[in-house]
Amino acid sequence: MAIKIESIPNYRIAYMRNVGPYGPDNVATMENIKHWASVNNLFTDTSIVLGISQDNPQVTPSEDCRYDAAIVISSSYEVDDLVRVGEVLGGEYGVLKVKHTDEDIQKAWSTIFIELHNYGYQLDNRPIFERYTAKMVSDHYCELCVPVKALTSN
Repeated sequence: MAIKIESIPNYRIAYMRNVGPYGPDNVATMENIKHWASVNNLFTDTSIVLGISQDNPQVTPSEDCRYDAAIVISSSYEVDDLVRVGEVLGGEYGVLKVKHTDEDIQKAWSTIFIELHNYGYQLDNRPIFERYTAKMVSDHYCELCVPVKALTSN
């Protein structure tokens, strides 16, 4: 597993939110933000699209889990009423590029936290997200981005 540690900048985002169990409805929300971005000439080869899981389903009831499908926008871009504006806090992230299939993503999630620990990192208190570019989408890949901080000794 080739995890890289990357310093990700703060991202200003336009996003749409789904509240409920993580799964098929998230896919529809992602398609909606990509359609909105295309209509507004924002979905280009260099666009960054994010799928942000705001809650841990092991702690938050599934009906309350929030998923944001987002596109990174410039600080000056003015959005319409179809989307919300927000920010993803930057910092150090463990980034793993994986084939965008259920099997490969589940396998990655089952091992990424152990691998990060082996690299000397632990989970930080910021949302985990999937990151895509147009090329990655066409090649059926995504990047899993996990916020990290150095392990602390007790």
